[in-house]
Amino acid sequence: MTGLAQVRQALHGLQQAGLRRTLRTCHSACAPQLTVSMAGQDASPMLAFASNDYLGLAGHPALRAALIEGVQEWGVGSGASHLISGHYAVHEALEARLAASQAAHIPQAGALYLGSGYLANSGLLPALAALAPSEIFSADLNHASIIDGCRLARCPAQVWPHQDLAQLAAQLQASRAQQKIVVTDAVFSMDGVIAPLAALLALCEEYDAWLVLDDAHGFGVLGAQGHGALEHAALHSERLIYLGTLGKAAGVGGAFIAAHADLIEWLRQKMRSYIFTTASAPALACALLAALDLIEGTEGRTARAHLQDLRTSWQSMALPDCWPRLTSPTAIQALLLGENQAALDLSHALWRRGVWVPAIRPPTVPAGTARLRITLSAAHSLADLQRLQHALQAIHREGL
Repeated sequence: MTGLAQVRQALHGLQQAGLRRTLRTCHSACAPQLTVSMAGQDASPMLAFASNDYLGLAGHPALRAALIEGVQEWGVGSGASHLISGHYAVHEALEARLAASQAAHIPQAGALYLGSGYLANSGLLPALAALAPSEIFSADLNHASIIDGCRLARCPAQVWPHQDLAQLAAQLQASRAQQKIVVTDAVFSMDGVIAPLAALLALCEEYDAWLVLDDAHGFGVLGAQGHGALEHAALHSERLIYLGTLGKAAGVGGAFIAAHADLIEWLRQKMRSYIFTTASAPALACALLAALDLIEGTEGRTARAHLQDLRTSWQSMALPDCWPRLTSPTAIQALLLGENQAALDLSHALWRRGVWVPAIRPPTVPAGTARLRITLSAAHSLADLQRLQHALQAIHREGL
């Protein structure tokens, strides 16, 4: 069998298993109302519950203006990696602002700005493990970037079952590693569950471990000021290593790591995904500074309150019992379908009615737990939720 024949056979296998993903093309700016096309189809208007733009900032006029001003001042590209010549004053200002956002929770906090959350997780764990002989303890529903970071760390790694703190405690107690690293999503991206943050920190204090929190889906949304999971749980410790992404609630792109300034300096020296990549465009940092102003200000508080109202309304809406809702206190709301084809069929039925809700299947979620992942945005209205509800009810009446 030739190489291409093997590729085609593998693609056919994905198709048969209901695991082949479909690329959709957006023809308008990120918003609940989008114009979208799929291969071989004309673009059509869609009501989207598919993005992570939780505060509706991706198209905000203030961010647009800041980005344009940033391009005028700083040009387009950074020209090099941060440690060569690609680190600009506006990058430094952004890192200082991000460190300040976590300063109430991490003593002597510093911050490192990177191009994506994937770069952050895949680089952080290997650099941290290089400090001393280490063992990593990873939550079993962690994001793929954390899993890859564990592999790249090239040290023993154990997986602890979802929310099973007794098992984690037993693993930590049995470990003889010089350095222990506990890593978890703060908000699990496929079901919206918040990790037991205070209890995790207590275990790390007891067993002398770092606690790495990937707050990709909490930064901007959780906490009175939108500072994320540490603010939400009122945590404070020098053991905390906090990762927030900036392409979700912040509406732009990139990620940051906040930790004690000494550890941040170590990461700057040793983190390969930071050292060996071109720095993000400085104009993006200008847009992110504007986003932080909105997140921390009146507009951010209003958006978070509206998001909470939408979540409460959605959870009270009548839906067919055959598609159970997963309980979540966040903007991530999911309907459990179980089988891959069932999730695809329901997603396609909604698409035909002009509503876009992605079907999530393995390996993103465990086998047998395929679902529709509904993500709410402050840019949604109650009428948008009612349209989704009515579409689901109509599909059920028609016998799907």
